[in-house]
Amino acid sequence: MLILAFDTATGVATSALVRDERVLGERTGRAVEVLADADQLLRDAGVVPRDLDLLAVGVGPGSFTGVRIGLSAARGLALAVELPVAGVSTLDALAAGAPGAVPVIDARRGEIFTVVSGHVRCLAPDVLEVDPGRTYVGDGAVRYRTELEAAGGVVPLDESELHVPRARFHARLAKEGGPAEQVEPVYLRIPDAERALA
Repeated sequence: MLILAFDTATGVATSALVRDERVLGERTGRAVEVLADADQLLRDAGVVPRDLDLLAVGVGPGSFTGVRIGLSAARGLALAVELPVAGVSTLDALAAGAPGAVPVIDARRGEIFTVVSGHVRCLAPDVLEVDPGRTYVGDGAVRYRTELEAAGGVVPLDESELHVPRARFHARLAKEGGPAEQVEPVYLRIPDAERALA
């Protein structure tokens, strides 16, 4: 199965082309470049969009704008070449890159997105119950390194690739896809624009 995967929910957008769990190519960049990155991956592998069997897209949580860019790109591409789409949690993909670690995404506004007792949560970093000796990964772990390490958590070096939700893991986690319009984003709070109007 040939899968094109991408995630634009965090500050580093990732894309990957994977055939039967073998990574044919990967790119990192900005959310607005995700379609150009995908096109380059296909070109480098000598395939065309119609050769794809599935699209896997990160559905967040993360940046509202970033998630929307990724979903819009996936929906447009899926409609153009009649492809099924599988939505994959950005937190799940981040965790898959660091088995046993706690994924932590910077939610801005002094908050983080993470998983607590199997549920996705948005909370202040000082509310997170840190397990001493456990590893914490993601841009939220980097931003709140001091707090996490003071509580006994372990945070890899800032430049570690463990902090980036690599699209190759989205491809690995993708289940059978369906219609693109059925893939829903994971939003844990209202967008900044709506909050400003309230």
